Amino acid sequence: MRNFRLPLILLLLWMIYLPSTVAQSQLGSLSVEKIMRDPSWMGSSPTGINWSEDSKTVYFNWNPENNPSDSLYKVTLSNSTPQKVSKAERDALPPRFTISNKADSKRLINEGGNLNMLDVKTAVQRKLINTLDRVTNTSFSADETKVFYQMNGNLFRLHLTSGELTQLTDFRQGNEQRERPTLPTSDQDEWLEADQLAWIEVLKERNERSKLMAEARKSLANDESVKPTPIYSGSGGFNNISISPDEKFVTYGIFEFSLGSKRTGVPTYVTESGYTETLNARTKVGAEQGSSQLFVFDIEKNESYEIKISDIPGLDDEPDYWDEYPANADKKYKRTVAPSGPFWSEDGKYAVIQLRSSDNKDRWIMLLDPATGGLKLLDRQRDEAWIGGPGTGGFGGGSVGWMPDNKRFWFQSEESGYSQLYTVDVTTGTKKALTSGNFEVYNPQISKDKKHWYFTSNEVHPGERHFYRMAIDGGNREKITTLTGQSEVSMSPDEKQLAIRYSYSNKPWELYLMENRVGATPKQITSSLTDEFKSYDWMDPEVITFKARDNADVYARLYKPRTGTSKGGPAVIFVHGAGYLQNAHKGWSTYFREFMFHNLLAEQGYTVLDIDYRASAGYGRDWRTAIYRHMGGWDLNDNTDGAKYLVAEHGVDPDKIGLYGGSYGGFITLMAMFNEPEVFSAGAALRSVTDWAHYNHGYTSNILNTPMQDSLAYARSSPIYFAEGLQGPLLIAHGMVDTNVHFQDVVRLAQRLIELEKDNWEMALYPLEDHGFVEPSSWTDEYKRILKLFDQNLKGMK
Repeated sequence: MRNFRLPLILLLLWMIYLPSTVAQSQLGSLSVEKIMRDPSWMGSSPTGINWSEDSKTVYFNWNPENNPSDSLYKVTLSNSTPQKVSKAERDALPPRFTISNKADSKRLINEGGNLNMLDVKTAVQRKLINTLDRVTNTSFSADETKVFYQMNGNLFRLHLTSGELTQLTDFRQGNEQRERPTLPTSDQDEWLEADQLAWIEVLKERNERSKLMAEARKSLANDESVKPTPIYSGSGGFNNISISPDEKFVTYGIFEFSLGSKRTGVPTYVTESGYTETLNARTKVGAEQGSSQLFVFDIEKNESYEIKISDIPGLDDEPDYWDEYPANADKKYKRTVAPSGPFWSEDGKYAVIQLRSSDNKDRWIMLLDPATGGLKLLDRQRDEAWIGGPGTGGFGGGSVGWMPDNKRFWFQSEESGYSQLYTVDVTTGTKKALTSGNFEVYNPQISKDKKHWYFTSNEVHPGERHFYRMAIDGGNREKITTLTGQSEVSMSPDEKQLAIRYSYSNKPWELYLMENRVGATPKQITSSLTDEFKSYDWMDPEVITFKARDNADVYARLYKPRTGTSKGGPAVIFVHGAGYLQNAHKGWSTYFREFMFHNLLAEQGYTVLDIDYRASAGYGRDWRTAIYRHMGGWDLNDNTDGAKYLVAEHGVDPDKIGLYGGSYGGFITLMAMFNEPEVFSAGAALRSVTDWAHYNHGYTSNILNTPMQDSLAYARSSPIYFAEGLQGPLLIAHGMVDTNVHFQDVVRLAQRLIELEKDNWEMALYPLEDHGFVEPSSWTDEYKRILKLFDQNLKGMK
């Protein structure tokens, strides 16, 4: 009997436990509670792809065991099974970011106050600097006999053979300090001092040493060959410090902070202290901005001079909108520039700098004569809207560099309407387009043998990203990656292998390996998804196009209802955020929660359309700038035309269309509910901008200029001015500690709606959430409210 009971108990436990296990691994029908859990329930995709120096091992961060945080894993070319890296091996790995010499035989390893040089072949490190101070911006000299680095804001040179250390600059914060005047002394004072020195031997010795040191300092100060002339930053600070390859010139910038701009305080009500605390957040658009100037320090002459900004052509050109304001007739249009660079040719003969105007409408690429500070124009990119697009950069400089011949400088430009690769010969001024077509180029780089380009582009389809190789002077492009979707490629140091982070619209990111050649087959390395996530048949939304009112093709993701038919049924339009972002693509979306929510909606009979409206990324310059001076214009039109497409092509009931979105998507939702009430029957505006005059400067001034200069653009673009048009039910949801779009935005709108006596709106507040929600409870609450809004108003459910 004893031998029978134990197996019986185990059998009963197994019978009880088995259904629970099966239930946990099967997702079943979707619910908001299920999809808005901590994302770890889905699995963890690999990130941080990094090759070893010998091109044989790939390291990446991964968390297949659902631990509190990711761990470091590796695969090798001979063993593609992921293995967790031990702590000892991880600690022994060289730093990820190092500086190599031309032959990649030596590398500088910078670890705070320690600067070492690694011999790649022997793996032996030589200690160069050991200090308590922080060492930054290390580099080899052109002849590789010396090393440059910065410490305490100054540039130093270390000779690798002799060990001679030279301080090349003497940058000092603040203004030049004058010697304090010597106070007059009386006969009595002189007698007392002489008496003290005559009788106190220690004081006498100290006085004599002090005099000797003062004479030495004076002699050193007068010896111009010993140390550089002090340069003071005034009220600003130093940046962009670099030395020319011939070691004759140091270029540097002085930036002036904006001290008079008021910042917005963001109250935090739910705190550990129990008191309301205030976060000191950003300024608003139009606030005074800092400025920057570029200088050259001539080491041999020991003198400094400013680069001649007066040589910039068109610096005072007025924008077209300027004439719309009669009060500007007697005003002079003024703008400053922000420089980046210089970028020196490898042989040290030429230097190029970039300058970007403070109104964002010009980008100049200019040849610098370091001996005089003079500039010569190589290329000017002018856009009455704003300079932008992949690789064109902001104040960071964008994608630029030198061709192997050291005469041509390469850069990206939207001159053709799409961001493409160009070169300009600095000796002749001849410009050439290396790529052309209705597609965008991303992350170009020159191969190590200087014979080819590698870059990513969306040439196949606006929603696909593939890796290409092209001859150094342009021509045919070879597509190397083959998987339909989005591919993020990390090339091995020897450029023979590719580590690819790949995703598809309903398949999150996984790691693949393949040879770097056309026709090679990619091999999947990781399998990251949980059984529960894989148990559901996630939709593969169709990427479609529809015609806008100006006959433009608008790309969108379409989710058809899984139950019933779209004819006579309800529909929801999703408006992605960020403005300049692409979501109607064939890869895994950063809006993965929304992707799952759209599956839930389709499961419940909704048709869902996710539109890449005007201003979305991936479609070229004209698409990007279509919202200039009127946000809520063409971008809203595209969403309205999308609603009409659903009615005409899919039979959706025109009285049962809602929309929702966050951030920029929340802004469009408000504009739609206020200006297109006959099209949209319900809307949910999440973390939305309600008045662009209260958003940040860097983003908003590109599109709308500034409120003081272009008030008309702000008046036509801000939802708060159109609130009287609200008819259908509106949900407003916002995090109360949002430091991006401040909670103040929706509070001001709420007051406006109250004063207009609107009663068909509600507000959901999240006391502990910033712009991007973190807590699953907040996500769940928010999307339960969105679903309820649509069910009640589009499906008539109670």
